[in-house]
Amino acid sequence: MRNRHHRLTGPARSLGAPLGRREFIRLNGRGALWLAALACGLPLPRLAGATAFPHLAVVTGERRAATRSAVGLLGGMERFVKPGQRVVVKPNMSFAHGAEEAANTHPEVVREVVAMCREAGAARVRVLDHPLRSAELCIEGVRQACGIFEEDMVHGLSQPRFFTPAPIPAGVQMKETQVMREVLSADVLIAVPAAKAHGSTGVSLTLKGMMGLVWDRGSMHGRYDLHTAIVDLASLLRPALTIIDGSRVLSTNGPSGPGKVLTPNTIIASTDMVSADAQAVREFEWYGRRFEPRQVDHIRLAHERGLGRMDLERLDVRRERV
Repeated sequence: MRNRHHRLTGPARSLGAPLGRREFIRLNGRGALWLAALACGLPLPRLAGATAFPHLAVVTGERRAATRSAVGLLGGMERFVKPGQRVVVKPNMSFAHGAEEAANTHPEVVREVVAMCREAGAARVRVLDHPLRSAELCIEGVRQACGIFEEDMVHGLSQPRFFTPAPIPAGVQMKETQVMREVLSADVLIAVPAAKAHGSTGVSLTLKGMMGLVWDRGSMHGRYDLHTAIVDLASLLRPALTIIDGSRVLSTNGPSGPGKVLTPNTIIASTDMVSADAQAVREFEWYGRRFEPRQVDHIRLAHERGLGRMDLERLDVRRERV
């Protein structure tokens, strides 16, 4: 591109002079390849350096296979987890409910994520949440599912000693909070939220789910505007990978239920938590209706503050059925 720019602005050619066919090919061979492909009806060739991965992967099917396929479309877990790294997986484990009630991330989805992390060579994997009910009861389903790995990796951290103060440099209202020590020391954070409704924020997905990694959630509800505080926190806690469990969707009476549970059997994955949440809002029915991402305040604010994108029409969304 430097050569082309130099030729167009040099003394031998004015900016407005047209390029001849041979000069166009010489100066912009890649563009010529694209034009030739279009003329023949062939797939467009990828430019050098262009990513082969979509912005969003949306996979429908059996939940474990769909989870693995969604991550595979993004390049596989080895794109996100390198050998020897310490990984924190953050699902929803807030309530002592069965998987069929859809208030928590399905244990099989979490197990598949952990399996992929281990296959990628992670030195340590911890599955963490700050439950809203008895920790031991809330994490039991995920702990059993992950028991095949013979590691004590699933924890509900509900005591202050597990948290430490962390500044939020980009915070608009919330400038500091207490975050799990394990999260701050991890190399990789992976969010695996359940898709569910929420009485205060409309939906609870990735952005809202980050509240499960802090000690004082009460101040986010009472001291600050909740949507703004969620986005403030998201500026600090930004997962390398988001995998939304839409195998069941608690579409009413969230976050705890009981409510109307849909079974779309769909997994949404992205490197962009805002895009993943936006896709989930559009993908599923909520409260018996359909909504757009901009109607959820914290998704819109996160987009406006540059933490991710909700303009789904401009993104590469890859769909697959397994």
